[in-house]
Amino acid sequence: MIEVLNLQNRYWIDRRKFGRLLARLADKYGHEDSDITLAFVGTKTITRLNRKFLGREGPTDVLSFPAAAAGGGKAALGDIVISVPQAFNQCFTESHGLETELLDLAVHGFLHLAGFDHGKGIEAEEVRVREALEKGD
Repeated sequence: MIEVLNLQNRYWIDRRKFGRLLARLADKYGHEDSDITLAFVGTKTITRLNRKFLGREGPTDVLSFPAAAAGGGKAALGDIVISVPQAFNQCFTESHGLETELLDLAVHGFLHLAGFDHGKGIEAEEVRVREALEKGD
């Protein structure tokens, strides 16, 4: 099951669009039966999570929390948490809209759950995913 939560109220989020994106990614990477949660949060929440789980001060844009296998044959892939205000600030640097930035962060977070990491292929895989999405694959 894929669950998309909008836990901030400053920006409107098309939760169905992100659910469809995660479903496509889960299918592409062989995790179609996995549980995934994507939460859109504000600055206070992402700052607290960043400090608690990574020991880093200040906000970040996206955090991924891989999960262990659940009982009953169903696997929980994990949770993705995205800071919408942080994404909003970054979309100006990247010269694209907020939704595009959020989609990029969702892809990045998913790839971490799927086992990709920085310096180990995640950047190249993000490019491949973006190109496939642009072509409608």
